[in-house]
Amino acid sequence: MKYNFDEIIDRANTDSVKVERCKALFGTDKVLPLWVADMDFRTPDFIMNAINKRMEHPILGYTIPPRNFFDLFLMWIKDHYNWEPEKRSVGFVPGIVPAIALAVQCFTQPDDEIVIQPPVYHPFIHIIKNNNRSLVYNELKVVKGKFEMDFEDLESKITSKTKMLILCNPHNPGGKVWSLSTLRKLDKICSKHKIIVISDEIHADMVHTGSKHIPYATVSAKASQNSITFMAPSKVFNMPGLISSFYIIPNSDLNREYSDYLNASESNSGNIFAYQATVACYARGENWRVQMLKYVKGNIDYVIDFLNEYLPQIKPMRPDASFLIWLDCKGLGMETDELYKFFAHKAGLGLNKGTMFGPGGEYHLRMNVAVPRRIIEQAMMQLKKAISF
Repeated sequence: MKYNFDEIIDRANTDSVKVERCKALFGTDKVLPLWVADMDFRTPDFIMNAINKRMEHPILGYTIPPRNFFDLFLMWIKDHYNWEPEKRSVGFVPGIVPAIALAVQCFTQPDDEIVIQPPVYHPFIHIIKNNNRSLVYNELKVVKGKFEMDFEDLESKITSKTKMLILCNPHNPGGKVWSLSTLRKLDKICSKHKIIVISDEIHADMVHTGSKHIPYATVSAKASQNSITFMAPSKVFNMPGLISSFYIIPNSDLNREYSDYLNASESNSGNIFAYQATVACYARGENWRVQMLKYVKGNIDYVIDFLNEYLPQIKPMRPDASFLIWLDCKGLGMETDELYKFFAHKAGLGLNKGTMFGPGGEYHLRMNVAVPRRIIEQAMMQLKKAISF
């Protein structure tokens, strides 16, 4: 089946975060909303069909996962990442952000130190602060236009109170796919200091041709026993509103402790449509995924080529994964807040402010290109006109 990613769908009056919060965030709703990390593509037919099929039954009662729910997920990660964790190590969680918060509560105590690597997905910051843990920044470096980890800085910041590191793998907002050598170095440090690694791998299925996702837990036997991995079909198949995710914890003691905590928190079950949609994704989603990634890659190429030719003051970081582009706008000569307002009010573009991702986000914006090509073309022309004016 050939999918149409050029279709423009009006998301107004659907309670879409991307649309409804523009006025509050940008001071105007007259912007192209290229910020929230979901897609403006039609959610795949196999998902909608699965939901509609279930709705044919007249009772929406309490529901357990389908029999093949975990088997299909395990088959997917075996086929895509050559990873074969035991079935007992896998469980359901209602969303990765809540799951990380629960892991923080389960495995650390107030005032314990938790390391993150900014600029990075901003809920990591909120989770740590809101749970009264101490936030430690191990800021990433930019080397030849790509993010790299600073291991010397990491080692210097570890203390006896450092209990956890939250890894974004692949990285958001930079789209970096971490190499095996990088992950091995991180594993060596974290295993040595008995620091649990929480690996957020929600963008794993969105790696572009030429790169390869490596689950952190596959790096070594120690990494497998010292980590918690979170994965989900929600990002790649554009169904984040259904909130369906998985944890993989090979260490039986950590697994038991986390599972017990989820049970005690009543946070170990999903809704009827999330279950059906997830089964549909892993059973029938590969063709759509491949086509979507090819289209997104075309959008990425278009933006980068356009900026290089017409707006060289803006330096895009080419992502190895995802539909997000990290824009270095230092060349425009504006402070971050001014930059953010300029894009919204002069160019009519609603992008994420770089500083929300922590240190290293100054003078940057994050752009979502998972939209029809015509919207990307319009966005680039609006930006060119605003800067040339």
